Amino acid sequence: MSLNEMNRRIIAATSFLLLLTTASCQRESAAQPASGATPPPNELWITQKQIQEAGIATTEVGDRAVGNWLTTTGRVAFSDARVGHVFSPVTGRVTSCLASLGQQVRRGTPLAILQSPDLATAVSDVEKADADLVAAQRDYERQKELYEAHAAAQRDFEAAESNYRKAKAERVRAAQKAGLLSDGRHGTQEYVLRAPIDGDVVTRNATLGVEVQGQYSGGSAPELFTIADLNPVWVLADVFEVDLPHVRIGAPVTLTVVSYPGRRFTGRVDWISGALDAATRTAKVRCTIANGDRTLRPEMFATVSIATDTHQKLAVPRTSVVRVGDQMVAYVDKGPSPNGGERFERRVVGIDDNEAGELVPVTRGLQRGEKVVSSGAIILSGSGA
Repeated sequence: MSLNEMNRRIIAATSFLLLLTTASCQRESAAQPASGATPPPNELWITQKQIQEAGIATTEVGDRAVGNWLTTTGRVAFSDARVGHVFSPVTGRVTSCLASLGQQVRRGTPLAILQSPDLATAVSDVEKADADLVAAQRDYERQKELYEAHAAAQRDFEAAESNYRKAKAERVRAAQKAGLLSDGRHGTQEYVLRAPIDGDVVTRNATLGVEVQGQYSGGSAPELFTIADLNPVWVLADVFEVDLPHVRIGAPVTLTVVSYPGRRFTGRVDWISGALDAATRTAKVRCTIANGDRTLRPEMFATVSIATDTHQKLAVPRTSVVRVGDQMVAYVDKGPSPNGGERFERRVVGIDDNEAGELVPVTRGLQRGEKVVSSGAIILSGSGA
């Protein structure tokens, strides 16, 4: 064995012993109250500092859906109802880009400005339609008077009436188009692209000086911006044909992604596809997941667990229950302690271990509304309480 290898092993062994010593000291300090008062034999008094250092967290005891879980793969996607695709209705040149990638925008926020001759054309069309309408109206009124005086043919009167109606329709069309394109900015050839919804700018294809084709020009208009609200997001899971009978609308869902291996996201099934994929023999199951901190991003792959054959029972997370000897115990938060921290009561509980999943039903020892330790219970059990 080389000298370097021996040094590495010595350092590793020393680090491991130091870790054990630190953990032991933490458990001993957790068992000691800061004040002169002494906790009862079945209680621990923990200071706020010790709670933070040990990572202790609590959860409320209540009725929850427990049962079997179906695990499959899935993909994070935009919610279709919360995505806006921005195209230019006019042909022109981009003169200013006002929004950057990743920027959060509100509905109506300017994204880019285009210089377009279509705006001047739209105004001219309105003026031309006004002139045509005035001429058609005069001709109609004149032919009407002559027809009523039996001085003109009915055919001429009907032709004048038809031209008058066409002129009115053209005036309405030209005015609506001009109003749509002008964006309230008369006398200018600048068109402002605006965000259609609240969200983040996830795609930007508009760059300074680029010429773009307008949607109203009859060509193929490129998408210049994509605005998406990333809270919530969809997760599309693939469920095999044999498992479909066990999946229900509203079933609880948990998922993990490789980017955050220690974190679990929760949601519910809100749609099940009515057809199978011919190649994979799977059906898409859509789940809606809250994403307030924008952690989940579209196109992420996820491991999805869907609750199947669930039923409501009084339950707590499995991490809340610890085996001590031949008993199962949980630690109940009893409120402030005399040392300025929290009191945790050691409670013997009964559980139904036949149910699969992350939740375990409680048969005795706990009441609805009580708060039990869900993270760090194993540390409290090692303190000797």
